[in-house]
Amino acid sequence: MMASKSLRAVLLATILQGAFAVTTPWGQCGGKGYTGDEDCPSEYYCKVQNEWYFQCVPGTAPSTTVPTTSPTSSPTVSTTITSTPTSTPTSSPTSSGTASPTTSGSGVQCTGTFTPVSASAYIAALNPGWNLGNTLDAIEDEGDWNNAPVAPSTFDSILAAGFQSVRLPVTWAYHFTSGSPTWDVDPAWLQRVSDVVDQATERGLKALVNVHHDSWTWADVSAAGANITEIEEKFSRLWFQIATKLACKGSEVAFEPINEPPGTTAEHGAELNKLNGIFLQAVNDAGGFNPERVVTLVGLGEDAVKTSLWFEPPDEKFTNPWGVQFHYYSPYDFIFSAWGKTTWGSATDKATLEADFSALRANFTNVPLLLGEWDASTTNTETAGRWKYFDFLLRTAAKYNVSTIMWDNGLDHYDRVADEWRDPTVLGILQSAVEGETNALAESTTDAAATSAVSSAYVWKKVGDDVTAVSVPYQFNGLTLTSISETTNSTSKPLVAGSDYAVEESNVTFSAEYLSTVYAGSNATGTLATLALEFSAGAPLALRVAQWAPPKLASTSSALPATSADLLIPVAWAGQNRPAAVRALKSDGGILIEDWTQYLGPLQQGRMTYENQWNWDEGHVILKAPVLDAVRAAGRTTTFTFEFYPRVEGLVNSANYTITV
Repeated sequence: MMASKSLRAVLLATILQGAFAVTTPWGQCGGKGYTGDEDCPSEYYCKVQNEWYFQCVPGTAPSTTVPTTSPTSSPTVSTTITSTPTSTPTSSPTSSGTASPTTSGSGVQCTGTFTPVSASAYIAALNPGWNLGNTLDAIEDEGDWNNAPVAPSTFDSILAAGFQSVRLPVTWAYHFTSGSPTWDVDPAWLQRVSDVVDQATERGLKALVNVHHDSWTWADVSAAGANITEIEEKFSRLWFQIATKLACKGSEVAFEPINEPPGTTAEHGAELNKLNGIFLQAVNDAGGFNPERVVTLVGLGEDAVKTSLWFEPPDEKFTNPWGVQFHYYSPYDFIFSAWGKTTWGSATDKATLEADFSALRANFTNVPLLLGEWDASTTNTETAGRWKYFDFLLRTAAKYNVSTIMWDNGLDHYDRVADEWRDPTVLGILQSAVEGETNALAESTTDAAATSAVSSAYVWKKVGDDVTAVSVPYQFNGLTLTSISETTNSTSKPLVAGSDYAVEESNVTFSAEYLSTVYAGSNATGTLATLALEFSAGAPLALRVAQWAPPKLASTSSALPATSADLLIPVAWAGQNRPAAVRALKSDGGILIEDWTQYLGPLQQGRMTYENQWNWDEGHVILKAPVLDAVRAAGRTTTFTFEFYPRVEGLVNSANYTITV
């Protein structure tokens, strides 16, 4: 946990290393729009996972490979109902002995012991948790998305990082060996899931197993023409087999019926309540220790509003201790970088988040609540805003007695191949917040009317500007800054208070003399040094001393292509190597997409949404095919302004690209 001095030292050392590792095994080697290295290392070959993503996987290339479906993301939350669990409270959870099961007419018979635990105690013990995302839930198989098959050592690292539990998303849709009426699951897949459960629990982690992307492959009760009877039968048969295989696992193992089940109506909600009951019946029919096992039941989408509206408690005949799981990816515009939103942390932002949690808790006053997925990704969110979001969400969750399991798809936070955290400050903030320990936080712009956005995660200087003293604001939150250390070219040294820096109220001012030693007349762009700020309590904070110039596009215009495809525009990066936002204005001055953004603040007007409409890679900024379709439909020449970090007033740090019609 964060209270451990050894973990804190590891986090500090990781910040000072400042390394964001790039891996080759299991890395991308091709796909639509990909322009990077296509060669795989020895004993790996480039496998086509889908049209967008080819991956270096172990082995020798077969004569043919089959593309599969690409991954998707998650979302949601907020408000209305009260319910009471029929759980049987006892002591806090402990591991229990299990034995080889034998089956009988009444289900699996287990030898060994099982230590019953209440839902409230179990869910409390999950906090904080970590999701093994894009792995067992990948389509069609483990290793088919951006991660290697899970290695036991991953769980060692997750435990060492202070996590108490892992949620194990599992997609079963592609592992059935027969259809109706038996719906048999491949025994090898059942065994694989069982083995991963053991790998986690043998290391002292709690494990929550679910049915994941089946929710939108075959188990979508809201789909037009859905065969509800078949969905119910298949769902029952699937969970009976899962519960049979895992029947003799100890009380550290829990079940979740299905991930984010689609639906928008009371009728859909009623059918999901029925599926929750079918799940419980199948789990109990499987026997073993299952009638006493904790379960986390779900509402539509695992969305708080829909859950509050339509969730119904299970039949009292079931003895399983139970709680309710929900997911939270809000506000959408910050979490998914929509419409130029790169800030978070205003009084309104915080009030909205707290209102969401407060409303859900008010509707489930006596029910254990689990936030099974939440995230603000290191890939696309602004750094200081992300730190503030992590800290506030976790403290708000604790205030309302909600346990949390962070989503991690293998690209967001923990690099499983390099065994590194992409943003170690996030990990430190998470652990301190969960422990109730105060964190100092970096400041950043939160004013919706601002025309520039500053962040205390960076000290920026434009190439060619004079070196001057820089004052960096922080939220000290009652803490004291105890030391600052710098790493440059892997050499670490402490800064000297009074000469290198000074502290006045909530500002840390770095002297021109000190900053001159970092910039040293160089025109190099990007991070030149990483500082680690230590405080009297809480997580150390990283501060990157960096230099920027406007990135240059290889060309500034092109004619509208005749066919729809992503447009990759070569770019020479010159700072933080990613866009902050993209604005699209037609030649008549109108906004190309989502004209309503004209009513947003200056940093958001006319901006598009990351991933759906724009993206980037190591050598390009990318306009997605639907954007070119929008230009075609508008029939207007359109200028796209790629904005970069820092977001400087007057779009100084930007580059324009025009598509002519």
